Amino acid sequence: MDPVIVVGAGPVGLALALALAAQDVPSVVLDEGDGTDAPRPARTAILRPDTAALVARLGCTTLRDEGTRWSGWRLMRRKQLTRELPLGEDGDGSPAPLHIPQHALSHGLRDAIAGQDLVRVITGSRIDSLEQDGRGVTVHTRGPGATWWRGSHLVGCDGARSTVRKLLGIRFPGRTAVERHAVAALRTDLPWPGEALLHRQPPWRDGGEEVSARPLSDGVWRLDWLLPSRGELVTPDALVARLRDTLAGWCGETPPYELLDTGVYTLHHRLARRWRSGRAFLAGDAAHLLGAVGTQGLDEGLRDVGNLAWKMAEDWHHGASEILLDSYQAERRTAVAARLRAADQSLPILRGGGGLRTYMPGAARGHDTLLADGHLGNGPLGAPPSYPYSPLAAPYAEAQTTVGTPPGGPVADVRVTTPDGATVRIGERFGLGRLLVVLVAPGTGVWDRRHWLTAGVMPRLAAAVNALPVRAELLVAEAYPGASAHNVLLVRPDGHLVAAFGGVRPLELYAAADAARGGTPSAHAEPDAPVTTDRTANVN
Repeated sequence: MDPVIVVGAGPVGLALALALAAQDVPSVVLDEGDGTDAPRPARTAILRPDTAALVARLGCTTLRDEGTRWSGWRLMRRKQLTRELPLGEDGDGSPAPLHIPQHALSHGLRDAIAGQDLVRVITGSRIDSLEQDGRGVTVHTRGPGATWWRGSHLVGCDGARSTVRKLLGIRFPGRTAVERHAVAALRTDLPWPGEALLHRQPPWRDGGEEVSARPLSDGVWRLDWLLPSRGELVTPDALVARLRDTLAGWCGETPPYELLDTGVYTLHHRLARRWRSGRAFLAGDAAHLLGAVGTQGLDEGLRDVGNLAWKMAEDWHHGASEILLDSYQAERRTAVAARLRAADQSLPILRGGGGLRTYMPGAARGHDTLLADGHLGNGPLGAPPSYPYSPLAAPYAEAQTTVGTPPGGPVADVRVTTPDGATVRIGERFGLGRLLVVLVAPGTGVWDRRHWLTAGVMPRLAAAVNALPVRAELLVAEAYPGASAHNVLLVRPDGHLVAAFGGVRPLELYAAADAARGGTPSAHAEPDAPVTTDRTANVN
């Protein structure tokens, strides 16, 4: 079968190619650029624990070498420290985001691809036409090496101005200039090493409404100033003056610093009307734009990768139902739309410019919580999504039981034992194209594997797993939050819970596994009409 065509070689496109390769699916990445990523220290990515774990599973070693996990979070208002939150295992248990320059992230993904036989990256390749039928997708690239490419599927990961989206005639409505920021990367010493700071209404002249400082590796900091959405242009001299005033406000006087990079960027909120058209899909910034009040667009792009890759791999290897392929849009578009709604609803509260409600008891604390949620990846502004109303949800069965994770939610990263006796985190088994069946069996860790594999419910459960309509791996956990002994959890390849059962229930387990693959695969439906367009298509 033809490889998957991935259009765009940013972090989302590169991650998708690697995620497909992990499931034995070949891909061709069409890179409009020259295959290099120019260093821009002020352009950074903040990854939540779930997306950082996904990138690490794909073999990106730069997370370890050039990424920084914050040790704490501080929030100041005027001259007062209003909140201080330790992060990481040595703090109060709150997970720490990982902060890394985006060029370093892309470089690490490219290095991982260099050792991968199933991925080809073709530089200098800009597509200008797209056609598809019931068996695949054909695109044409222009330039010195102009040629046609044939793929089983196509995924547009080509950014906010996506050519793929335009060629498919998909609208991209939303809001323009939701927030505007000036940004600088510099090497200096600040009074809270390793901790991120958000300072609201700083007291110095021209402090603006909000400024943040977030640590990177090697003593580098990224500073962001919230600007008026439609203010004047920020000149280099004005930005340096703002930087010096900010450092002096925090340190008493301006400390020595080395300015590495600066920039101004504008955030938009947009959501593509459709994320699938026949065998073509959208992911990352091509499908959605967000980023106000601390939300992270790259996080959502990587979550697109985790959701789409296993479904596309199932279709590539075995043929998938339309339900499974359509579930990508149903799940991911709904989740991102909810994130956008939460951010849009928060903006008038956080940026409303005062008013009587600002002085109501608890108002400032509520605002601080909203901002912390966005920046730290909690609540509706940042937490990993759940898919409770997914088309892949298991049918109701009396044997289902309640555990600490609701159906559709991301499972806890507990330690599990594989049938060969290895003990790993369950997250290490994600992304391999297999359902996971987890038996909660307290005490198995003290028994020799030879005994518990043939004792109790294990033989019956192993037989039930072997009879499932899709590939599945049997795992054993000593404990799981909210679960009782002999509960059985069915987990999707992307780590979301399908259902939990009270004991070994072969028929119910089979029905849930069948639902998770979208039911019986059917022949691909032909698109309404072959798509043949050019780059002048007007989609807005």
